[in-house]
Amino acid sequence: MSTTIATLRARLRVDLDEASADRWSDDDLDRHIGHAVRDINRTAPREMTSSGLTIPDPASREMDISSLTGLIHVVAVEYPLDGYPRLLRHFEIWGSTLRLLSDTMPVAGADVCVYYTAQHTVDAEGSTLQPYLEDLALVGASGYAALEYVAYLFNRVTVGGEDSAQHLHAFANDRLMQFRQDLTALKRERYRAIRTGELWSEDER
Repeated sequence: MSTTIATLRARLRVDLDEASADRWSDDDLDRHIGHAVRDINRTAPREMTSSGLTIPDPASREMDISSLTGLIHVVAVEYPLDGYPRLLRHFEIWGSTLRLLSDTMPVAGADVCVYYTAQHTVDAEGSTLQPYLEDLALVGASGYAALEYVAYLFNRVTVGGEDSAQHLHAFANDRLMQFRQDLTALKRERYRAIRTGELWSEDER
């Protein structure tokens, strides 16, 4: 991780043409960035693999996956490791417990690799978003921020008058439309990648 929330917030202020905190506080902009990141998580989450997960009780075939931070969805489970082709097993999940659905008795303490998707994070330590997703998050955040301020303006008399609110409303709509279109395009690209690639083939040897 490298880009911090403060860096993205500063870039967002430039996109909004607003250098001061008069319109949006830091907390407001951080909230809008978080909103956009949550939208991105639904379309382009992090693709992760676990490390250090083992099966403590082979008879139950169960293991605790609560250590998978930000878990969204488990895609596949590999056991045993280092085989070629990879041996991926059927499984079921209840709460934070994953159970292998295999006739083969696992070995106690054996390593298991879980392939899963997880939420992106953007905070004071950095960002897990790739640069192109950071750009996309700022498009969405700028739209959300502008739309919030439009609601504020409509209930108050402003220096710019009604034209100012309408101009900002148009800006918000344009940014959010672009954001949603880009999310849709990204979703289609990921779907095509899944359809054209073979994730795995199971072999219950």
